[in-house]
Amino acid sequence: MRGIANLDLTPELAFKLGRAAAHVLLKKKNLNQTGRMLVGRDTRVSGEMLEAALVAGITSVGVNTELLGVAPTPGVAYLIRKLEADAGVMISASHNPVEDNGIKFFNADGYKLPDEVEDE
Repeated sequence: MRGIANLDLTPELAFKLGRAAAHVLLKKKNLNQTGRMLVGRDTRVSGEMLEAALVAGITSVGVNTELLGVAPTPGVAYLIRKLEADAGVMISASHNPVEDNGIKFFNADGYKLPDEVEDE
């Protein structure tokens, strides 16, 4: 999910995405109100705002989060696997304009989620 921060990608949407991702994680892993997601972000100004909303959504359904702070996307993917997290998320719009931002979810192996899982 990418878009202009606070226009296309709002805190409300980030909260809903976090909550939905946590629900899917719990369902896929057959977990009962537990689990752990790592959260990283890039240096964009909107990153902290989106991180707070995303984490609120994730934790609202009982999934724990660990904040990695500012980190490169490959670093987040690596840490998900190394720290044996259940999933992870990166807040970044990569090479897009500075006013944009994005949210990318990863599985426990540090790979981007398949489109059919993201569609859930």
